[in-house]
Amino acid sequence: MLSGENKTVVVLGAGSWGTALALLLARNNHTALLWGNDPSVLSRLEKDRQNRNYLPDISFPANLRIANSLDEAARSSSRFLMAVPSHAFRSTVTSLQPLVTDKSVLAWATKGLEPGSGKLLSQVASEVLGNRHSFAVVSGPTFAREVALDLPSALTVASERDAVAEEVASWIRNERVRVYTSKDVAGVQLGGAIKNVMAIAAGISDGLGFGSNARAALITRGLAELTRLGVAMGGQKETFMGLTGAGDLILTCTDNASRNRRVGLALGQGKKLPDILSDLGQEAEGVATACELFQLARKLKVEMPITTQVYRVLYDNLSPQAAVEALLSREPKQE
Repeated sequence: MLSGENKTVVVLGAGSWGTALALLLARNNHTALLWGNDPSVLSRLEKDRQNRNYLPDISFPANLRIANSLDEAARSSSRFLMAVPSHAFRSTVTSLQPLVTDKSVLAWATKGLEPGSGKLLSQVASEVLGNRHSFAVVSGPTFAREVALDLPSALTVASERDAVAEEVASWIRNERVRVYTSKDVAGVQLGGAIKNVMAIAAGISDGLGFGSNARAALITRGLAELTRLGVAMGGQKETFMGLTGAGDLILTCTDNASRNRRVGLALGQGKKLPDILSDLGQEAEGVATACELFQLARKLKVEMPITTQVYRVLYDNLSPQAAVEALLSREPKQE
């Protein structure tokens, strides 16, 4: 056991990732209070003692409890770990606002930008709660089911305060989960957001049957694109070579457990986006992020050709074949 002192942590978001994190916390002998905004879902989780929708056949231990009320959960702990979709981030933090104190620690494992504004989630948290609170970001190449099954994983916790990063790392670190810390809050968030768009691109390529060579090229050039925008937005170049950049990019572009990759695969196979998202039944953050990245790239004058073509497929009804042709027909240049 490497996680140190036992603590109570409130996990906000009862989807696959929030449930997996709650299981990890409980496995580390912490008390995990799992909360979601749908009472009927919480009732089923309490009754079944597992998340049948997203992580079937993985039973909840006794120290993973369902929190039917956010107010009640907040009375039990000042430690919060959020795993809600990016579109629900601001409203969830707003709900927390009257419940947190200067001593509260708020971490999130959400990977995305705020839809409509393109803001980093750290910016949203600061706007709602002010800068007096302790914030941290949890990211890295992790699929929820593998974490829930206690398979080996590695994560990064980023905070501007070393003590806060180490505090959150202590919640989730154990013999099977290696946790690094970082001060690059912007870079860690951007890597986790941008890679989802690149995963859609890789899925489109594979859905069109273009093979491993094309996928490798997309991942490599996608990393260059990710780094360009990430540095322009204040991230450190080294961060994008690590777990939350290259590591997460490789994972989501190459494994069909990635929801964003599956969106791309289906697009490449000729399916329509509304049908794809309906069949998916979960968030694919890259769909909304593509719109925000496209706007940010234009605003910051950062060249992002892969993002541009993904955006056009998602929002301009460009065919996947035409998007690939546009990428291949770009003027040759030195790498």
